[in-house]
Amino acid sequence: MTSKEHLIEQHIREYESRMKHIDELYQRAHQAAEKLDNADDAQTKLNELAAQRTLLQETTDSIKTMPLDKWREATVRNAGPMAVWDILAQKIEDFVERHE
Repeated sequence: MTSKEHLIEQHIREYESRMKHIDELYQRAHQAAEKLDNADDAQTKLNELAAQRTLLQETTDSIKTMPLDKWREATVRNAGPMAVWDILAQKIEDFVERHE
């Protein structure tokens, strides 16, 4: 494995780790929403967060399967999913803090 391949594999593992964190946060948010008296508004927000998570997963999946020579170009052009993860995680954490 070349250093480039190793670096890409490392990034992919980090992407997967962050996705797992997002899923854990989402589960907490979902559990908190179930306990609310007016769960409809919370469910609407959870649906928006779930849609963002799905788009992030699709982006991650496409990055994981692209050829090595296209990988850097695609991640630089899209600024990689790291910033998106951080924003989505913050939104879910804010939701959990407001509703737990």
